[in-house]
Parts: sequence; C-alpha cells; structure tokens
Amino acid sequence: MLKNLIFKLGSNPNKSWADFKIGLVVFVAGVCFIYAGAAFWVWLQIPGVLLLAIGFLFALKGYLGIFANRFSQTLNRLTPPDEKDK
Repeated sequence: MLKNLIFKLGSNPNKSWADFKIGLVVFVAGVCFIYAGAAFWVWLQIPGVLLLAIGFLFALKGYLGIFANRFSQTLNRLTPPDEKDK
C-alpha cells in the first residue's frame, strides 16, 4: 500500500517540479507582502501570511512528489534475493 502511494506520488516528476517552483514563487510573494506590510501598511501582512502558508503547502506537495520519484527509482533497483541462494 505504501509502495503504491510512493509510485503514485512520483509518477509525474515534471508536474512535481512545476508544483514546487510555483509554491516557491507564492511563498516568496508572501514574504514580500509581510515585509511590505511591516514597512508600509500593516494589513498587508495578513494576505502575506496566507500566501506564505499556501505556497509552503504547494511547494511541500511538489517536493514530496520529487522525493517519491527518486525513492521509487531506488525501490525499482532493489531486487529480492534469489530463491536458489538459500
């Protein structure tokens, strides 16, 4: 069951990479809003925190997909021991 989840998450590494990059951009936009709110208008910090959380979760989803892809490649290389060797 866990192996199927890993293979499902890692099935499309290009989409995972794109999700990670989009999440990173949204995260940085949230940081910019927080800094702008501290310098100019305090109410900009609320959307900044929301963007920060959304960007973090989106980047996390992408990173998990990238990690699952790499880990599934490792699982594919592992072969069970041959029955003759026993």
